[in-house]
Amino acid sequence: MTSKAHEIRLKSRPVGLPQAENFELTESALPEPDPGEVLVRNLWMSVDPYMRGRMYDRPSYVPPFQIGEALQGGAIGRVEKSNNSDFAAGDLVESMNGWRDAFVSVGGALQKLPAENVPPQAYLGVLGMPGLTAYSGLARIGEPKAGETVFVSGAAGAVGAIVCQIAKLRGCKVVASAGADAKLAWLKSVGVDEVVNYKTSGNLLEAVRKAAPHGIDIYFDNVGGEHLEVALEVARPHARFIECGMISAYNDTEVKPGPRNIIYVVGKSIKMQGFIVMNYWDMRDQFRAEMTQWIKDGKIKWEETVESGIANAPKAFLALFSGANIGKMLVKLG
Repeated sequence: MTSKAHEIRLKSRPVGLPQAENFELTESALPEPDPGEVLVRNLWMSVDPYMRGRMYDRPSYVPPFQIGEALQGGAIGRVEKSNNSDFAAGDLVESMNGWRDAFVSVGGALQKLPAENVPPQAYLGVLGMPGLTAYSGLARIGEPKAGETVFVSGAAGAVGAIVCQIAKLRGCKVVASAGADAKLAWLKSVGVDEVVNYKTSGNLLEAVRKAAPHGIDIYFDNVGGEHLEVALEVARPHARFIECGMISAYNDTEVKPGPRNIIYVVGKSIKMQGFIVMNYWDMRDQFRAEMTQWIKDGKIKWEETVESGIANAPKAFLALFSGANIGKMLVKLG
């Protein structure tokens, strides 16, 4: 009996907020692995906000997804069959072959997971790209010092929640924004000093001023838009702005005006720098060593929001834009 594989393909390019009809689920025969290849059954896959940018047909730091082809993203799978001496059946592996439940690959496209006592899906979140994004951006651009105040927008997501906790470990005061009381309660439970519900605060600027009456030294931006203007307003001289994401603009159909108060960058001598995680890939080994130790010591906690089944991968992705997730959004396969 021929084994089957299922994958999610981009059926059409979204205009504005993506819809379910932009995706399609397909089934195809799964070939036997040739010499040097392995067959992997995915256990977990990641959906991430940056994937929205790959759905546009435009140049970027990663090529756009192609119509009629399977999407790509982080995944954790188990080797089912191996014709490669570097892998054995049962090995857990990390790949960028997400959005499918099984695949055949050359060994060079896979990485074995370390033998650490953590759930395998953690390598898609706290020990994966989101964790490295938080760790490297805060360290390289933010350069936090004990006693400073860090403001994190979109703080209950996969990146923001880790930023908050690392900043606390570095001796900083942390102010965090999120859009639901349950998210704020969780952030408080992991040590965040002050929280702001940007959906119910009424006046976001006044709410952040109240939370950070002496201003902020570091802003870790996951949202852009009004949050960025507020951060510029409350920034102290020589503040550092870490521009990681601007999810508030990901689905815009026309370009919006930039921050009305961008002039503060000059008058306050603000350092504002955008980055993508690949800029700091050289920190990956250092990050995983320190983060693994923090996890063992109980100093870092994380949440996951999980959908089940490959057919629900688009649903999980779309939920990112309504703020339905706390922590890392994942799809459990198998």
